[in-house]
Amino acid sequence: MEDPIQLKEEGNKYFQASDYEKALQSYTQAIKLNKDKALQAVLYRNRAACFLKKEEYAKAASDASRAIDINASDIKALYRRSQALEKLGKLDQAFKDAQKCATLEPRNKNFQETLRRLGANIQEKLRIQFSTDSRVQKMFEILLDENSDKEKREKAANNLIVLGREEAGAERIFQNNGVNLLLQLIETKNPDLILAAVRTLSGMCTGHKARATAILHYLGIDSICMWMSVDNEEISLAVCNLLQTITDCLLGQGKEEHHGKEEALVLDTKKDLRMITMRLLDMLVSKNVSGQGRDRALNLLNKNIPRKDLKDHDNSRSIFVIDNGLKKILKVVGQIPEMPDCLPLTENTQLTASVLLNKLYDDLRCDPERDNYRLICEEYIKSKIDPQDMDKTLHAVQIVSGVLQGPFDLGNKLLGMKGVMEMMVALCGSEREIDQLVAVEALIHASTKLSRATFIITNGVTLLKEIYKKTKNEKIKIRALVGLCKLGSAGGTDYGLRQFAEGSTEKLAKQCRKWLCNTSIDARTRKWAVEGLSYLTLDADVKDDFVEDEPALKAMFDLAKASDKTILYSVASALVNCTNSYDTKELVPELVQLAKFSKQHVPEEHPKDKKDFVVKRVKRLLKAGVVSALACMVKADSAILTDQSKELIARVFLALCEDPKDRGTIVAQGGGKALIPLAVEGTDVGKIKASHALAKIAAISNPDIAFPGERVYEVVRPLVSLLNTERDGLQNYEALLGLTNFSGRSDKLRLKIVKEKALPDIENYMFENHDQLRQAATECMCNLVVNKEVQERFVADGNDRLKLVVLLCGEDDEKVQVAAAGALAMLTAAQKKLCSKMTQVTTQWLEILQRLCLHDNMELQHRGLVIAFNLISCDKELAKKLVESELLEILTYIGKQEDHPKKQHIISVARDCLTKCMDYELIKPLSQA
Repeated sequence: MEDPIQLKEEGNKYFQASDYEKALQSYTQAIKLNKDKALQAVLYRNRAACFLKKEEYAKAASDASRAIDINASDIKALYRRSQALEKLGKLDQAFKDAQKCATLEPRNKNFQETLRRLGANIQEKLRIQFSTDSRVQKMFEILLDENSDKEKREKAANNLIVLGREEAGAERIFQNNGVNLLLQLIETKNPDLILAAVRTLSGMCTGHKARATAILHYLGIDSICMWMSVDNEEISLAVCNLLQTITDCLLGQGKEEHHGKEEALVLDTKKDLRMITMRLLDMLVSKNVSGQGRDRALNLLNKNIPRKDLKDHDNSRSIFVIDNGLKKILKVVGQIPEMPDCLPLTENTQLTASVLLNKLYDDLRCDPERDNYRLICEEYIKSKIDPQDMDKTLHAVQIVSGVLQGPFDLGNKLLGMKGVMEMMVALCGSEREIDQLVAVEALIHASTKLSRATFIITNGVTLLKEIYKKTKNEKIKIRALVGLCKLGSAGGTDYGLRQFAEGSTEKLAKQCRKWLCNTSIDARTRKWAVEGLSYLTLDADVKDDFVEDEPALKAMFDLAKASDKTILYSVASALVNCTNSYDTKELVPELVQLAKFSKQHVPEEHPKDKKDFVVKRVKRLLKAGVVSALACMVKADSAILTDQSKELIARVFLALCEDPKDRGTIVAQGGGKALIPLAVEGTDVGKIKASHALAKIAAISNPDIAFPGERVYEVVRPLVSLLNTERDGLQNYEALLGLTNFSGRSDKLRLKIVKEKALPDIENYMFENHDQLRQAATECMCNLVVNKEVQERFVADGNDRLKLVVLLCGEDDEKVQVAAAGALAMLTAAQKKLCSKMTQVTTQWLEILQRLCLHDNMELQHRGLVIAFNLISCDKELAKKLVESELLEILTYIGKQEDHPKKQHIISVARDCLTKCMDYELIKPLSQA
């Protein structure tokens, strides 16, 4: 269509039908094709009306202005601009436009009312503004007065933070020299005042790009980074949040708001973003930065540099960091805490740096980019290898170890560099403890790849055993043990583990538990004990002993709450082993016999891996508080909680939910809430396992208790995903039970289930040959038909939904009959069209109805009679058809029965049917007959 007038008319039709998106498209196309000025003004003001309806007020004001530029007295355009400006908070400009409208049409009551409202709003705004100015001034006076009462100061600080979060308050602080005064508060070096000032600045920056940019330039990135570097966790975190808020504004993220002339300004943020990135990279290698400050810098880089969505082709931020800061990140990764020249670090610093290395590597789009990354790493590692300087060489090994914890494929390539593996093995044999410590850790990380593990098995196992037996240093001893455990379990079974442990896995595990419970040992070393247990618990005897050791379990759970990437994975692995929630391969009997014949080792199920023992272990874990620990682990930052860890946690939750009696405990300890994010994000297997656990909880729990508030709506999608035919029958069945429970709670939940496109799947399972699946699907549909949208789908032509429900009423399975009859009773009560449609969908309808009305099951009989009453009440002709059938005798027989408490509801419906027939004069009362 190329006629602007025709497009305009089409747009008008769409607008009247409330289809504003299509109306917008028509007007936009007409604007592009039109050359007539008068028509152009009409098109712009019409499009402005669409934007108003869509609540896109800045665009509405812009289009109305274009119409006014063509015709200054276009009253519709003026009024629409006034409406848009009012919504944008520009009351004075809105008032001027409304005034022009009132001048052009003085008798228009709508314009007069708008003027009165705007005038009153402007007066109120001015009153608040003057009041806010005086409040701001008063707060700063109290805060900057050293003699002020402490309680008054605290109150003023809190009030200032609240005011900074409000747009009007933030603007008044900004306009009244507030940033300078806040800077003075920071310079007092009083921690409470610094926190108040920083939090106020964060509020002022939120959602306002121009103000955030101005504050960044006024404070200076160097000062912000210096404040973030302090050794005060609360202040460091607050400044980190301020810098994140500023970065969000510069990137155009966070809440979007429109602020006056700012819309007309093009703020080039790239320069500021690069400046922030460079300062953060400088912080990584500065000795003046605290460990917490370094962590904050790494977290900000982790969050803001790699792309959020890989569909976005622009990875220039990652390329910039690789070119300008990869060596700085590698320097952090290569730090050795035990050496005197080490930078200040926390327990998480190096792991967070490894995560950043991984994210940057994953963000690269092509092989040349990855090759450049690898070459920078190789060049840096080579510069550290010096046969004359063992300390420098140690740093090189530590860097490789750190990369292996990040982009593993790259780490594996670095292991292939000439002499690297040999250097690791050689360091294990060194007399210096620091050499042994670094080398053993590196060997552990390197042995994840089976090909590397083979090299280490050949060259390093004897050394690891020697170190374990001879060293007096607990830190080295535990790492050597973990190295042996990891190599032993490389085949994924406890057989190899026992070979390396020389049959003493229980003894090694006991030592690990001892280290774990010893709070005098540093947390980092205790975490290695957990990693050792994550391998040792492959042994059934070990896992059984472990769950009986409540202090060891609680010590592990406490460490898990520290939210470290390695510890989360190790704890989750140990729990998967203890609950036997790992995948097991089904052994083919013929192959087992063949293996035995050839004298090969055949893995057999350990007695303690049988169901009874697994159930006991699950009960012990629940008693020890495993759910609370798992819920804490799920809350960990995304950089720490990997998809693999999420999958392991989901597996454990599913195992814990197996017994219906335990599900209440799981919900009470936060398990229901923790499962939702696991069902939405992670590996496909992890999401399915978490969804299945949610289904088990949803099937038998009160949704209002298990998933309070709006959270219950987030559970619907995971449940619907289990209806996929690729899922197994148990997952389908329990998902249907959960949806049945939900659909019986509220119409809002029923609507959510419909919107998630669950209906076609539920209908498919109503055809299912499996009795339980068919029953569950029919019961779910029985609850869903209360919803009007579902009813309309039954009314619509061209589908067999009603026919299916009618035929299911004639099934032999009573539970299916009850559900189907309930659905039919509600449908025929709500939609009269379905009453007549029911008689057309199948010739068996009358026979099925009669059988329902005579059924021995009182619930079924009652539902059958309700259907009969709905049909009779719908239409006289339909009632006549029923009276002419045997149904009249059935109704008469039931209606004549004496009143009985247990059957009264049935007798009453039958009598109501007969009374309705009498009202139609289709039958006469007995006395008249």
